[in-house]
Amino acid sequence: MRLVCAAFIAALSLCLTLLTAPAGAVEPISISRNAEALDLSGAVTIYHNRGQNFQISTAPGADGIVRTIEIQATREDTEGHWAVFALANTTDTQIDRLIVAPHFRLVGSDFFWPDLGSRRIVSITPSEGFALDRVESSDADIFSITLNPGAVVTFVAELASPNLPQVYLWEADQYKDIVNSYTLYRGIVLGIAGLLALFLTILFVVRGTSMFPAAAALAWAALAYICVDFGFIERFFEAPLIDIRMWRAMSEVSLAATLALFIFTYLNLNRWNDHLSYGAIAWVLAIVALSALVFYDPPVAAGIARISIAITAVFGLGLIAVFSWRGFDRAIMLVPAWSLLIAWILAGYLTISGAVDNDIIQPALAGGLVLVVLLIGFTIMQTAFSGGAFQQTLLSNVERQALAVRGSGGIVWDWDVVRDRLTTTPDLAAVMGLENGMFQGPPKNWLPHIHGDDRDRFRITLDSVVEKRRGKIDLNIRMRGPDNHFNWYSVRARPVIGANGEIVRCIGTIIDVSDQKRSEERLLHDAVHDNLTGLPNRQLFMDRMRSAIALANIDETIKPTALIIDMDRFRQVNESIGMAAGDTLLITIARRLRRLLRPHDTIARLSGNQFGIILLSETDPERIADFADAVKKSIKTPISFAERQIILTASIGLATWTHARAQHEDLLGDAELALFQAKRFGGDRVEPFRPAFRTAGSDKMQLESDLRRAIERGEISLAYQPIVRADDLSIAGFEALLRWNHPRRGEVQPAEFITLAERSELIVDLGNHALELAMRRLMDWDVLLPDADLFLSVNVSSQQVMGRDFANTLSNMQARFAHRKHTLRLEITETVLMQNPEHNAHVLEKVKSLGIGLAMDDFGTGYSSLAYLSKFPFDTIKLDQSLVRNQWAQRDILLQSVISMADNLGLSTVVEGVETEDDLVKLRKMGCRYIQGFIAGVPVNGSVATDMVAAQNPLVKDDAAAE
Repeated sequence: MRLVCAAFIAALSLCLTLLTAPAGAVEPISISRNAEALDLSGAVTIYHNRGQNFQISTAPGADGIVRTIEIQATREDTEGHWAVFALANTTDTQIDRLIVAPHFRLVGSDFFWPDLGSRRIVSITPSEGFALDRVESSDADIFSITLNPGAVVTFVAELASPNLPQVYLWEADQYKDIVNSYTLYRGIVLGIAGLLALFLTILFVVRGTSMFPAAAALAWAALAYICVDFGFIERFFEAPLIDIRMWRAMSEVSLAATLALFIFTYLNLNRWNDHLSYGAIAWVLAIVALSALVFYDPPVAAGIARISIAITAVFGLGLIAVFSWRGFDRAIMLVPAWSLLIAWILAGYLTISGAVDNDIIQPALAGGLVLVVLLIGFTIMQTAFSGGAFQQTLLSNVERQALAVRGSGGIVWDWDVVRDRLTTTPDLAAVMGLENGMFQGPPKNWLPHIHGDDRDRFRITLDSVVEKRRGKIDLNIRMRGPDNHFNWYSVRARPVIGANGEIVRCIGTIIDVSDQKRSEERLLHDAVHDNLTGLPNRQLFMDRMRSAIALANIDETIKPTALIIDMDRFRQVNESIGMAAGDTLLITIARRLRRLLRPHDTIARLSGNQFGIILLSETDPERIADFADAVKKSIKTPISFAERQIILTASIGLATWTHARAQHEDLLGDAELALFQAKRFGGDRVEPFRPAFRTAGSDKMQLESDLRRAIERGEISLAYQPIVRADDLSIAGFEALLRWNHPRRGEVQPAEFITLAERSELIVDLGNHALELAMRRLMDWDVLLPDADLFLSVNVSSQQVMGRDFANTLSNMQARFAHRKHTLRLEITETVLMQNPEHNAHVLEKVKSLGIGLAMDDFGTGYSSLAYLSKFPFDTIKLDQSLVRNQWAQRDILLQSVISMADNLGLSTVVEGVETEDDLVKLRKMGCRYIQGFIAGVPVNGSVATDMVAAQNPLVKDDAAAE
């Protein structure tokens, strides 16, 4: 341990000795009288982090003695960087020189964290005499020295930055000449760059195309870079050196950004490729974002900008090569300018890396940059003004018309009537892929290639124009190509009248209009055919039925039969396997039915899952019945889909034409009435029309009309079925049930008129009427039963919930029928919720915010998804009566599970269909809160319901009696 401690102390002493010892002596550089410029960079020794006091051993003097001198820093915030060199005057005369240290030097400035320039030397102290005098200069630190004959002087320079890229010893007059030469050169370069930027800006204002502002921006960026590099910016702004570094970094960033912007706009990258366009825009924006980095770390921003310039040049070279290969003229014209740019970047790389090291390279690169921008300017001017851009007015009318014909894709059609020779320019035969010159000759040469239905029209049109000496040729003909397919051509020409009044020529155009004709045929087909199955639609079906009945009126052998086919429960099929699969099933059914028909028969798709057939091939009733039965069996044949068998059934109504059915609407209406009866009898059957069906149909229409008036006349009322508490059978609330007391029919069953309302779109009006009656009853109970806490449940339909203004409707009703004590509760089935879960959840949240309760009705008969209990804002669930009345072994377990789950979720439970004391006792033990059914009470009218509540509460009863 002692040995280790001793070694550590010895090492520490050695380090302290080395730190406090003066630096070693330096070797002097001999200076002759004829040395006008001497590079001292390699002879300078730099010491870093030596503090404010610096000791150095001088070079041996004329007497051979080495001395030690100590220098005190002139700045208190110095970082302790020092440079030492020694000079020896070996002549017998006094020598005066200038020590010059440039602030910025591109040579060796590096790519990452480049040296952007700085003040280099604070002061220089010689080993003998006083500190050197500074010569004022904005580009370099300059000090004047005087060396006596035979003197050897050691100079210690206090550095302002860690680096000292270059130190020169200049003869004063020679340095002045060099500075003057550079000043003249820089003035010329600046003048050219300024004029170029101004000229491109003027062109941008005049022309306004996108490549001119991009080129002008590049020229201004180059001008800014040169101004900073030449120190010209300091003539306008008296900024410290740190600001000059920001200016220099900003100029390099702007140069990188404008170069990328120019290549993007010049090559129209947004036209060639969207991804390439997005990439170029992102690249330019990223470079522009470097502007913010300039204010925080100029060297990093300048380094990224230099790398960006190189990447843009290489990537642009690749784009130019690819686009030139594709024959893009702009890319080809840019090759010389971009090649010069690549050479300039290569020279810049050699300079920055230090491979090229001389004083001329930096101003030469500045001039090269101006030359690159100048060549780019010439390129865009050549691009913009070449091709006759300013010679449009020199075109004659004939040339413009010829260009218009060529631009429209037309072919000149020229018929020399005197010589009976028809020519096309360019050759139509060559365009069609036939033998050249086949159509150059008499018009009769065209006839073998014209469609048979168009030949006479072609011949008559040409003869008519010649004979009548007026008119024009305007016809569409079909011509056969080499593949024996016909294309449509439009011929439009006008005659030229000669001096004798006869037609000498017919000149016009012939254009291929095949695509237009096919589009017209497709539109015509789609207008009368179903897009899914390709069958005729209802419009074409009715037209053909009209034609069939017209023929039947004049030909007794023709007796059309109309069959209307409707798929049973097809909506459930769509819901279970999806709409796309349902479309596939419809296509399969359409193909099967089409195979049963003969050429004279017609099948059409009338609506979503409904087909119609006009049967003309069969007139015998038995054969018609056999055909209808074959249709039913064909539809019922299993369809294989997704590894399972799907069996569909259909209801079919048919009606055969008689003289009593004079209109096609009568025949179709009778078939639809038969279809309705087939549906009414359960579906999957064929039902022929019977006259009694018309009476049933009229009764149904009358009932629908009565229902519309019943709401207005107040024939719709509410019955109130009690909902009691399971523990003491006290009334907690009521469920409102719709009742219709028809003035002639008496009591109409709810199942009948509610179904009718759903089909006739009256259900929303009926539901809103029920809500208004319920709210009016709650308002009355506020007065009659102020101390009773009741709720009133009302069923709402899917059409009401799916409506856009359902919540607003409820809010308006609350404003008209204000109630405070009692609660309105809406009962909604699971099936309603699943039609549009997202929309319904949003609507129910609004309803809940109005203070209205929500109950999920018929729980256990639909989807019963637990996820929907948490997704929708319910406060109550109603268990369907089927869960109570069906006496299966696991009934009690299921009921207990559902009630416990609801209680854990904070939901109240109402069990419907409770009729026995045993069920009541079990439900009490399970924790059920409310029950509804025979044991709770039957539906009663409003006054009886009020008396029932008053009877179970004496205080309420007395208040009601007082009222």
